[in-house]
Amino acid sequence: MSETKEMLEATCKGLQDKIGQLNMDLKSKQQELEDANKPVISSKVMDVINDAVNEAIEGYNFDNTDQYELDYSLDYDGRVQAETINLRDTYELMEAIVLKIEKQFKVESDNSELNTQTVAEKII
Repeated sequence: MSETKEMLEATCKGLQDKIGQLNMDLKSKQQELEDANKPVISSKVMDVINDAVNEAIEGYNFDNTDQYELDYSLDYDGRVQAETINLRDTYELMEAIVLKIEKQFKVESDNSELNTQTVAEKII
């Protein structure tokens, strides 16, 4: 009787290990599927982008108080404090980052839509 129990326990352990491996394989394949249509860039290009973002953020003027929305509150001691500080106009920061990145690369326009139109005009 104990041999049967041991065999069943071993079988259960083996199946649990297999399920664990299959779950890891599933996650790996799901990530591959998610990444399938993403453009590929090298780590060198990613470093250039990271450096450009860092430079843009470091060079951005965060001292302009007109860009912030402040919510004030009273603390337990009766002192006024800034409860939340929100950057109102994120467009300027985003634009500074994008421009810094664009300066690092030769950006070519995607003419696929234009080419499709040209081919259609030739057919007509």
